Amino acid sequence: MTSQPLGKFIPAGSLTTEEELPFVLRSVRNDPNTLQRMKDDQIIDLIRDTDAEISKLQALQLRAIADLSVRRRRAPSASSEVALALSITEHRASAIVSAANALIARLPCMLNLMDDGQLDLYRAMKVTDATAWLSGDHVRVVDETLVDRVPGRNATQVRRAATYAAAQIDPEGAALRTERKFVERRFALHHQDSGLTHLSVNNAPTEKATAAYARVDQAARALKTPDEPRTLDQLRADVAIDLLLSGTGGPSARTEVFLHIDLATYVGINQSPAALAGRGPIAAALARHLLGGANTTLRRVLTDPRTGHAAELSPTRYQLEQDEFIRVRDQECRQPGCTRPAQNCGVKAAPPQGGTGEASDEPATFCSRHSKLQGQPGWDYKVTPDGTVNVTTPSGQVHSTKPPSVHPGRRRANQLRKPWDDRRSASA
Repeated sequence: MTSQPLGKFIPAGSLTTEEELPFVLRSVRNDPNTLQRMKDDQIIDLIRDTDAEISKLQALQLRAIADLSVRRRRAPSASSEVALALSITEHRASAIVSAANALIARLPCMLNLMDDGQLDLYRAMKVTDATAWLSGDHVRVVDETLVDRVPGRNATQVRRAATYAAAQIDPEGAALRTERKFVERRFALHHQDSGLTHLSVNNAPTEKATAAYARVDQAARALKTPDEPRTLDQLRADVAIDLLLSGTGGPSARTEVFLHIDLATYVGINQSPAALAGRGPIAAALARHLLGGANTTLRRVLTDPRTGHAAELSPTRYQLEQDEFIRVRDQECRQPGCTRPAQNCGVKAAPPQGGTGEASDEPATFCSRHSKLQGQPGWDYKVTPDGTVNVTTPSGQVHSTKPPSVHPGRRRANQLRKPWDDRRSASA
C-alpha cells in the first residue's frame, strides 16, 4: 500500500491527541520513510508524544506490580518474580516494587501525572526515594506541592524539588534521614562491559570521605614526578586500589578470583573471551595477563566437547570434593539472572515443591538469598541430571538455566561428536 505524505493527514506540530498518535505510529511502522518526510517540529512532537505514551504504560505496569505485591502479601519474593518476568536484576526489581507501592499508597498525585504522560518511571522514582522517610501526613502535602513543580523538569531537577519539599515540611526528619542513610552505607562493585569495574563507597560520612580523598590525592601528587606518565586521576585510582588491597599503598595482598578459560585461548591459539566468576566475559588478552601473576594457581578442567560443560576437575592442591566441582561447573549462582560467584555460594540440592520433605539428588550452587527463596510458598526448584535448573514461580512461570559452557563458541562445531568421546578439551 502506498503511503501518503505525512503532511496531508497530520499538520506540523499537532501530534498531541490520543486519536492521532496511534495513526502516526502505524504509518511509521508500515513505512519507515515516513520519518524522513516529517518536519523537524513534527519529529520533536513525535518524540515527546511517544514518551508520554510510555509514561502512561509505565503507570499501568506499576499498578500491576503493586497488585502482585499485595497478592504476595508484600513478601520479598514478589521482587524475584518481577525480576524474572522483566529480565532485570533483583536489586532493580525491588526498587520498582517499592516505588509502585509508594506511588499507589502515598503519592497518588505523582501517579496521576504518570497517567497523564507528564512523569516517567525514572523521574517518579526520584520522588519516591526523596520522600520515603516522610510520614503519611507529610508525604501527602509534598505530593500535592510537587504537582506544579515536576512536569517539564529533568530527573536532577525533580530530585532537588522533592528533596527540598520534604526537608521543608519536616526539617527535623531531614536531619534524622542523614543518620538513617549512614546505616545503609555499603561498598559496591559494578562491572562494566569493557573488562573494567566501578568501585564505590555509598553513604560514607562526609568528613571521613573527604579525609580519605585527601590522603589518596596527597599520595597521588607525591608520585606525579616529571617522569610519571600517568595523570593525577589515574594515580588516584591506582593509589586507592593499592590502599584497599594492602592498607599501605604498597604491594597487593593475596586474594582470590576465579577465571574460566579454555586451553586454546590460554596458550594463545584463539582469542575467545574468558569468564570471570561474578563478572562475566573478559577479553582473552586480559585473561592471559591475569593468569601470568606470580601467585596464580591453575586447575585443569575436562569438559564435554559437545557442550563445553565441565565434566571433571583434576585435584592439584588437595583431595577433590563434590562441592568444589559443582562450583566450578556452575561458575555463578544458578538462580536465573543472579551473577554471584559460585565460590561465594552454597552447594545444595533443590527442595521439593513447597520446601518440605527430602531434597532432590542433584545439587547446584545457590547464594544465600536464593537458598531462602526456595523455601517460600509457591516456588518450585528442580535440578535435572545434566545440571539444568528449572524454577517455577508462584504464578506458574518456568525459568530455566543450564550450566555455563567453558567454550560456547565451539558448541556448534562439536554437535556432531558422539557423547563422551575421547576428544575432550582441557581448560585452565
